[in-house]
Amino acid sequence: MIGVSGIEGDYVEWVFPAAPDAVRTARSRVRRTLDDWRLDSVGDIAVLLVSELVTNALRHAAGPIGVRLVREAAAADGAAGVLLVEVSDPLPDPPRERVAGPDDEAGRGLQLLAAVARGWGTRPGGTGKTVWFELALPADVPTDVPAS
Repeated sequence: MIGVSGIEGDYVEWVFPAAPDAVRTARSRVRRTLDDWRLDSVGDIAVLLVSELVTNALRHAAGPIGVRLVREAAAADGAAGVLLVEVSDPLPDPPRERVAGPDDEAGRGLQLLAAVARGWGTRPGGTGKTVWFELALPADVPTDVPAS
């Protein structure tokens, strides 16, 4: 795993090998970073959504999986801050939402993402795609927290 933190502590990114423990490791890294950033209010949902997207990347793509968190502080005009989360993989095809039946064990990740994220989408990359989502942050989130 390769990890990089932003100079001001406002972003962090990792690259994980496409291995079974990538989901667990990604969850752990995201949880630790959000704890360090004092973003407990979005921690559980962010970790759940990262877990879903990394699992999808493992199921459908072969190659490294990137995870990036960007913390954008609340604006001076009172607009809420945002946590941007990106998960990248080498497969160029965008994910497709499926309708999962009551007994299906898969197929709900993108529905969950659409239901709880402030926004989400995909964009092509040089060698694959990135799936991103945003979660609104409370106005009282501190911005003077150390880098992870």
